[in-house]
Amino acid sequence: MFSVIIPLYNKEKYIEKALQSVVNQIFKEFEIIVVDDGSTDSSLEIVKLFQNKNCNLQIIEQKNSGVSTARNNAAQIAKYDYLAFLDADDWWANDYLAKMKCLIDDFSEGALFASSYFKVKNGKQIPAKIGVNQYFTRGYFDYLQAYIYSPYMPVWTGAAVVKKSVFEEMNGFNSALKMGEDFDLWVKIALKYQVALENQPLAFYNQDVEQATRAVGRKIHKPENHFLFALPSLYEQEKNNSKLKQVLDNLRVYGLFPYFLNKETHSAALNELKKVNWDKQPKSEYKKYYKTPIFLLKSKMLLFSILSDIKGKILRK
Repeated sequence: MFSVIIPLYNKEKYIEKALQSVVNQIFKEFEIIVVDDGSTDSSLEIVKLFQNKNCNLQIIEQKNSGVSTARNNAAQIAKYDYLAFLDADDWWANDYLAKMKCLIDDFSEGALFASSYFKVKNGKQIPAKIGVNQYFTRGYFDYLQAYIYSPYMPVWTGAAVVKKSVFEEMNGFNSALKMGEDFDLWVKIALKYQVALENQPLAFYNQDVEQATRAVGRKIHKPENHFLFALPSLYEQEKNNSKLKQVLDNLRVYGLFPYFLNKETHSAALNELKKVNWDKQPKSEYKKYYKTPIFLLKSKMLLFSILSDIKGKILRK
């Protein structure tokens, strides 16, 4: 039923745990497709050893082309009707696929299915507050409304299953994006189809990995590689969809701040920020930050960065 797609790039410390969490699933009707995206460590060798014991595991090797291309290439050879995504440094509870199977059976009009998830930070498992009512257990939910209520992703890729036919209809992930390619796809699906949620954390989003191997964090991407600069297809829709407008504005205000501070991307960020309806951002601390001279902001950010690093070192002791 499920084609489990795992993009892989230099995750030798984590890939075995990710694979083992798939093999340990109590629902067994799945295949695993690992796409090695030009790893330079021993990641691929670990997967090949794992493949010797698991005949339902396929490996695709490609030159380094990014996570979106890796996932899209796997989807092209996937033999099952539902694509389940897992990154090489994350893992699932052993009943994740079983619960997704039940969710699909019970809410068959959906195109995108997900569970809630844990954020793993400093070894602690923190349930993601994804913006749905605490009494909501499972079923169709309003993706955009949930994103308005909480900055946590209501559908995180490592806890997402999408109908393959819909994935193909949407042309998969945008391979030009290195940041936010998942949001770009999920929101487009949610605007057209039903989204179903199992509101219990069944997947683990590992945020204890090295910053250098993560798309998020302090890295500044080129505007053409960041989803917040690649929203033309949604501009007309946000004019007529107040929820979509609010979600995009929230993400612009929060996500564009480091680009606003950066000399090379300042103008591009400013152009996007002009689209924000600031009357709907009354509680945002960023509202005053954007009006503060940049040289003062950079001084504050430097101090904040130093204090964060000190705090991180203390927590790791």
